[in-house]
Amino acid sequence: MKTLKVCLTAAAVSSALLASSAMAIEADFHGYMRAGAGISAHGGANESYEKNKVGRLGNENDVYGEIQLDTKPIKAGETAEFIVSSMIAYGSDGSNGWESARDDDNGADVALAQFNVQAKGLFDADPDATLWAGKRYYQRQDIHITDFYYWNTSGGAGGGIENVTAGPGKISFAFMRDDALGTDVGVDLDNDGVNDNQNVNVNNLDLRYADLGLWQDATLELGVNYYMVNETDEQDDLDIDTKDSVMATAVITQGNFFGGFNKTVFQFATNGAASGMAGLGSGSWIPAVSDGDTGFRVINFGVVDLSENWDFGHQVMYAQSSYKGDKKDHTFANIVVRPIYNWSEIMKTELEAGYYTEDNQWGTDGADNEGAKFTVAQAWSAGSGFWARPEIRVYASYVDDFKNDDRFGKGNSSEMSVGIQAEAWW
Repeated sequence: MKTLKVCLTAAAVSSALLASSAMAIEADFHGYMRAGAGISAHGGANESYEKNKVGRLGNENDVYGEIQLDTKPIKAGETAEFIVSSMIAYGSDGSNGWESARDDDNGADVALAQFNVQAKGLFDADPDATLWAGKRYYQRQDIHITDFYYWNTSGGAGGGIENVTAGPGKISFAFMRDDALGTDVGVDLDNDGVNDNQNVNVNNLDLRYADLGLWQDATLELGVNYYMVNETDEQDDLDIDTKDSVMATAVITQGNFFGGFNKTVFQFATNGAASGMAGLGSGSWIPAVSDGDTGFRVINFGVVDLSENWDFGHQVMYAQSSYKGDKKDHTFANIVVRPIYNWSEIMKTELEAGYYTEDNQWGTDGADNEGAKFTVAQAWSAGSGFWARPEIRVYASYVDDFKNDDRFGKGNSSEMSVGIQAEAWW
């Protein structure tokens, strides 16, 4: 009898494998990469200085890549389509020929960035509505020239439904886990005289209403993120002073704007999310225990065609985070511009200048920062225009920290770097 059970099990497994091979699934290959090397006047290898604040061109010293495989739609029933999406992300400093995923200074970071299933066509009344579950980059919004994600609530695993038709727009709702890791709970758990850290479960409820028409070629998107803290019974007994947080976002997009687009972003946040406004947070990694009170930021950015040969990208931002007690308001402001001259379909010259200033970083009185960067780059790309990629560029960058005379070694407030870099997405 035992032999019969083993044979039946083997037959079932073999049948499943044969069925899988018979219905071979095609996949779409997507990805992103950047890699390069350079040297600096004082720091050895090329330096990277506050790229989210003064601009990323000629200001990145890492190797980063994303490899994404998505199945082509797997059809079921009359209208349903399922997609399995996966992504591996890799990051290192590019200093060695064999950078494995080791926990040391010469290692690389490898992460399972995405693994999810998306299904559309499930509901006859709204065929574009998509149900999803898993780990996902969820409707991220960023500014390319500073690599700054102002609305990226992609945390851990989650699920939701998106693009549900509701009146003039589309509603999306998601539930995602985004725990506060290593939170200072303000409690001495082991009686050693030092407050201890703990992981605290935080759940992000993300609600968005998009594609609301305003005027010609202009749309509005509204969103609210509610970060709900869910303590364990043990943490509840310790009277940890955790707080839920809220982040509200409004994005006005003007399309067909001088051959490009312009976006204006308004954001307001409370408690743990408030510190991320001037702190350049994205709406994830929200502290469960925080003395933040309120915060806001206003951003304007876009890319336009100035002429047949000139493209121009920019970012302007002002942000403030206010704290309870004696902590000072943390304020931040910056401006970054990137003009590009296209010499031909394959060659261009890129310039980028950025400046930022901030007072009382993280609410610490006197923690003031100020700096600037200027980069000139000669690039060769697969086509002309601001977004043409793949691209290979050689660059020279000058950066200056106006508040720290020893930022780049003793007595050096400025740095000069030259290098070469490739960037691509597909």
